[in-house]
Amino acid sequence: MGTLEFWANGEDFIREGFVSKDGWELSFEHVYVTLADITAYQTDPPFDPEGNADLLARALVSLSGPITVDLITAPPAERALLGSLEAPPGHYNALGWRLVPALEGPAKGYSLWIEGQARPTKEGAGEMPFVLKFSPEVAFTCGEYVGEERKGFVRVGQVADLEVTFHFDHLFGDGSLPPNDSLNQAALGFAPLVKLDPVSLEQRLAASAARSTGGGSDLLEVDRGDLQEGSPAAKAVLEILHHLGHVGEGHCRAASGPAQTESSP
Repeated sequence: MGTLEFWANGEDFIREGFVSKDGWELSFEHVYVTLADITAYQTDPPFDPEGNADLLARALVSLSGPITVDLITAPPAERALLGSLEAPPGHYNALGWRLVPALEGPAKGYSLWIEGQARPTKEGAGEMPFVLKFSPEVAFTCGEYVGEERKGFVRVGQVADLEVTFHFDHLFGDGSLPPNDSLNQAALGFAPLVKLDPVSLEQRLAASAARSTGGGSDLLEVDRGDLQEGSPAAKAVLEILHHLGHVGEGHCRAASGPAQTESSP
């Protein structure tokens, strides 16, 4: 047997902060994700998440969970460890997991909890602390990790790893890219996520700036789990969450509810 480690990574966007597509400087203090049924597969043929074929597993190992981690890791760490287990040798070239509500801790009841500070890029604007809370359950089934080096090769007596990667630029957009970039066209940005219209936005920023000079500002807390199922807003948020999960730069097949797999004889 060898050892297979499972890691979660929110990338530099989350650790270092960035500018959203609608011009908000975002920094993050906590980003909690809760995962269950984290399963590595040896598949033949290789699983193509962008195709229509089912995943055919010759071998698999799994962490049941649910497991909650904070993607804001302390330097120099870049990833959060989900767990490790003994695994038969071979190449684990597919990975699946479910994003599920946490059972305990600060993110209890939510599958994704994003806490940070937001400031418009315009000069003189105040800063707003915010919490964004999401509760949908989403299943991801992914192919092989795509990155600078291949992952998932378990050898006897050695340690290998796989990574669940979250691309938060798909949620907020990326202000360093043109507005008509395909990523920004699909992303929601910051203001729509916190449900701020231009008037209330200006009022809140002014109040936040005034309070900050006196030693504090109000927390903007938004629960995106209260969206009416099937509404345009709920569909938009769910579609974005379906594009959140990756394996490095590798894509995933996402659906609401548990993932479906088949085992070959």
